[in-house]
Amino acid sequence: VQLQAYGGGLVQAGGSLRLSCAASGRTFSPFHMGWFRQAPGQEREFVARIAWLTGIAYYADSVRGRFIVSRDTGKNTVWLQMNNLKPEDTAVYYCASGDGDYSGSYSTPRAYDDWGQGTQVTVSS
Repeated sequence: VQLQAYGGGLVQAGGSLRLSCAASGRTFSPFHMGWFRQAPGQEREFVARIAWLTGIAYYADSVRGRFIVSRDTGKNTVWLQMNNLKPEDTAVYYCASGDGDYSGSYSTPRAYDDWGQGTQVTVSS
């Protein structure tokens, strides 16, 4: 499966962006989809994830209440609506899909099998 993330850009603090991630390739039926981000010199960190069938969403504490993850199973697409952006949200954002066979936390990159190429989000103060 190929994942393509897009929608990043430059925005002022307090602004909003909507990231999209479209999947293509073989029949797409993941267990969950996740969003991660990575700032320069830092490890890739969990942002949000959504269970593909149920739509139940989970968020990192740092974004809860500001970001919303959603999906359309018919379009094989997941979105990340980011509101009230802060300079500390600046990072490359990645989407990823996982088939659910990982025994550890679903908030770790290891729980995901396929990754998109990343899209840059820059929040100016």
